[in-house]
Amino acid sequence: MRDDVSPDVPAPRRRSFLKCTGALGAAAALPPVLAGCSTGPESTNDTGGGGKNRTLTAVIGYGNDGTWDPTMTASAFSMAANNHVYEGLLDTDPITRVPYPALGTEVPKDPNATTWRFTLRPGATFHDGRPVTADDVVFVFDRILDPGTQTLVKGFFVSWLDRVDRADARTVELKLKFPFPEGLSRLTLAKIMPKHVFSKPGAWDDAVKGLAVGSGPYRQTAHHPKSNTTFEAFAAYNGPRRPAFRKMNWLTIVDAAPRVAKISGSDAGAQIADNIPYANIARLEQGGMTVAGGAGMNNLFLMFNTRHKPFDDVRVRQALHYAIDTEKMVQVALKGHGKPASSFLDEGNPGYRRAKTVYDHDPQKAKALLKAAGVTGLKVDILAVNVSWIVDCLPTVKSSWDAVGVETTLAPQETTAVFTKMDQKQDYQVVAAASNPNQFGLDADLIMHYNYGPQNLWMGYTRWAGDPVARQLFKDMDRATREADPAKKKAMIQDYIDVVAEQAVLYPVVHNELMTAWDPRRLTGIRAQPYPGINVLQAKWV
Repeated sequence: MRDDVSPDVPAPRRRSFLKCTGALGAAAALPPVLAGCSTGPESTNDTGGGGKNRTLTAVIGYGNDGTWDPTMTASAFSMAANNHVYEGLLDTDPITRVPYPALGTEVPKDPNATTWRFTLRPGATFHDGRPVTADDVVFVFDRILDPGTQTLVKGFFVSWLDRVDRADARTVELKLKFPFPEGLSRLTLAKIMPKHVFSKPGAWDDAVKGLAVGSGPYRQTAHHPKSNTTFEAFAAYNGPRRPAFRKMNWLTIVDAAPRVAKISGSDAGAQIADNIPYANIARLEQGGMTVAGGAGMNNLFLMFNTRHKPFDDVRVRQALHYAIDTEKMVQVALKGHGKPASSFLDEGNPGYRRAKTVYDHDPQKAKALLKAAGVTGLKVDILAVNVSWIVDCLPTVKSSWDAVGVETTLAPQETTAVFTKMDQKQDYQVVAAASNPNQFGLDADLIMHYNYGPQNLWMGYTRWAGDPVARQLFKDMDRATREADPAKKKAMIQDYIDVVAEQAVLYPVVHNELMTAWDPRRLTGIRAQPYPGINVLQAKWV
């Protein structure tokens, strides 16, 4: 089964994403600013010579044809790549998400201050040779905070960040609306982009198509949608994550079988791959590969159209969750690499608390709720994405719902098709898809605002934002964001997650592990991520 272009949630202005997806040729020409970097299509088997000069070849299990605009993207491939190409004022460890200085020279000493002052790293330059300046920083944050420009990352900043000012050529000040220490780790989501490149007419469209000019340890050298993207160590980089690989070639292979084949055997064409199917773990380990998982927010969720009866009735939504045999799903479909959801957050999240409403398998309760709602003879068409592990889970959903008298039809299809229907406001009953907000961070406030909020894309899909329960939820979320006391904030978030669990408008069914495989005879310093993609900023050749 073909894997999804991206397992994550769709970005705002998805139509811009869809317009470029599949619309480019197999070897797209880069815009003029990078024309000197691209020498035409490079072999997807490029080895780059021997020894330390050989090319690191990676296999990414998601498409590389999504938007590459760091302010817009939720694409697994481009987000992972952008972490190697761009820098924020601060960046974060890929596992702990603890912030460290990147373009800024230090982490602010007082996280609770309402002004954060950053001095830019001396000698920091963009990949075209121009210096990084305060004007570039202000340019990016002005775009993010501009009320007339809808970007994905806006939702991570606009509630707490008032403005960013230029103090001098190498210094900026961030002015906060109120103390918000969680904002430090979010600064990695504001990748600093050169104003002289992206202020030009049409440049943001070029970013969607693949233009990437940053100040990070690797520069993009060629971009071939549907095939591969190549990178080269940036010789002028003087930051904290020095490039260990002279060249990198990231292949996009969304089909599971060829992805696994590419890293298998003595003549394997790649040294690392993400999105490893559970069924292939033992075989890869027998072949000498290390396979490790990262457990986090990756989840199968159900999303209901609350304007399509009877899904406006909370009892019906709850009944369909209670009906699912989640333990069977974990054992059969996920091969034990997951857990039934006991909160919107996964159990490893620092903000986790078991929700007051937990949908343990209870078919009798499901039947009783349907009866109480006056629902009989319900027929449901599940509109599902065709991510391979999601497709493996769907038969359990169908058999569980059939068992409580809900006649269920499965219709898995590509994510682009599913969310085109959402954007076109087509009618639907239930969507089953995958999500992983850990791509953006671990803090519960970020995760919940990514999925819930009056202006949130997801709430538009569910048609729920106008519900009185939803309006009160949004007020409670805003109050929690502004709460200064960490313990009180945590409790407030956990309390409103209880409401989210009870309402089950958009809610996880299971949280699962994501598996990464690599050759330990060649690579060291690899850590498996609990979200899609790879990070090799601390890896090196053996």
